[in-house]
Amino acid sequence: MDKVFSDKINILKALAITLVVSGHLEFRMFDMFPPYSFQLALFFFISGMLFKDRYLDSVVEFIQRRVKSLLVLYFLYSAFYAIVTVIIYKLTGKFWGMELSLKNFFVTPFLNGHQFDLSCPMWFVPQLFITMICFLFFQRVLREKSERVHVLLYTIMGFAAIPLSKVIELTPASLIAVRTMFSLFFVYLGNFYTKKIKGNYNIFTPKILAAVICIQAVLWHFNRDFDPEHGIGLSYVLVWARFDSQIIVPVLTSITGIWFSLFFINVTYDYLKNIKFIKLVGENTYHIMANHLLVMYIITAVIFWINGIPISERSRHDIYWIFNPVQNTYLYFVLTMLITTYTGAGLKWLKANYNKVSLVNFFKR
Repeated sequence: MDKVFSDKINILKALAITLVVSGHLEFRMFDMFPPYSFQLALFFFISGMLFKDRYLDSVVEFIQRRVKSLLVLYFLYSAFYAIVTVIIYKLTGKFWGMELSLKNFFVTPFLNGHQFDLSCPMWFVPQLFITMICFLFFQRVLREKSERVHVLLYTIMGFAAIPLSKVIELTPASLIAVRTMFSLFFVYLGNFYTKKIKGNYNIFTPKILAAVICIQAVLWHFNRDFDPEHGIGLSYVLVWARFDSQIIVPVLTSITGIWFSLFFINVTYDYLKNIKFIKLVGENTYHIMANHLLVMYIITAVIFWINGIPISERSRHDIYWIFNPVQNTYLYFVLTMLITTYTGAGLKWLKANYNKVSLVNFFKR
């Protein structure tokens, strides 16, 4: 992988996680693209960009790598949040999550990932694991087929997922199927972009930009998130297969949002590549995803303490609630991005330098 491509993917990851955090604070960074109208699809797209065909003949290696990079850290964080959730319960009387059980610890992550409210954004991780394993096996089966067959199959899955969610009972198993069909389409698009488009075609021309803006302007007609009673419109909640009355709009707005993200990175790359913090954000997306709700909770607790408000007040609101959003939204955003990014960087440093900083090694000196 060449350095420019690697840098652009890292910046793209930074953009994706920034959109997730801003989405949970309910403000738009790109006004035509509402929170959660494409961010999760963008993460799947990036995963497809990074998929290597050599794994088609190294299934065990691929699974081992995905277990190590996705699931091991996931369950370590789950154990941490089980402890944090119990501590908060002891302090406030509010238990943020499902009851503690082996099923909710080991099985629920693959069903919906909402066993602990403070870590619920991490539901994406087990789903990404499932999607990438499925993608590997689909690619193995299809590798002798023409690219047209690939395009047709993944497109059918992507566009059929939403209608399917409306005609079947949404059990935990069927939710996994719907999410996997939807996400496989975007993993394939990312892989197709890397192999067939990047370096061969310029898709970031003024004419294409104008076309994307026009398409998004039409899609905006279906937006309904101006008032909660109107529904979510262009946004969608993939974890629960909540697409409201939409059939194909979530797929289309995901495609336009991904294109605009690639366009944005392409245009700003020469400037953004030199900003060290953005590089750091892209390298710590996992930790930012895992910890940003906890950091927001702590920020709220500090604000309560400063203003003499009992922490029990926080328990009256859902996990995404912040104190006085009109004045504090951007303070939450900046502090959360800084704290979670440097927390991730610090954890990586500790892991890399464990032997140097361990007490055993210290006393041997």
